[in-house]
Amino acid sequence: MTREKVFETLNEVFRDVFDDESIVVEEETTADDIEDWDSLEHINLVAAVEQELGVKFTMGQVVTMKNVGEMVDIILAQIGE
Repeated sequence: MTREKVFETLNEVFRDVFDDESIVVEEETTADDIEDWDSLEHINLVAAVEQELGVKFTMGQVVTMKNVGEMVDIILAQIGE
């Protein structure tokens, strides 16, 4: 899976989790950029990403991710791209 394809998939997941079709995530997107992205929604988001992409984040990865680009890096490392 390419980085671009991961971002396409993440856009769909983010739009579903936050119920906002206007969301477009990029490398530098953080919780500050999405209005309803709080700690509870972060858990829902991580679970939805794991389910959609067939990956599993460690607790350490979850708490150290600074932006969506870092999430994509972890996903690509796990799926072997």
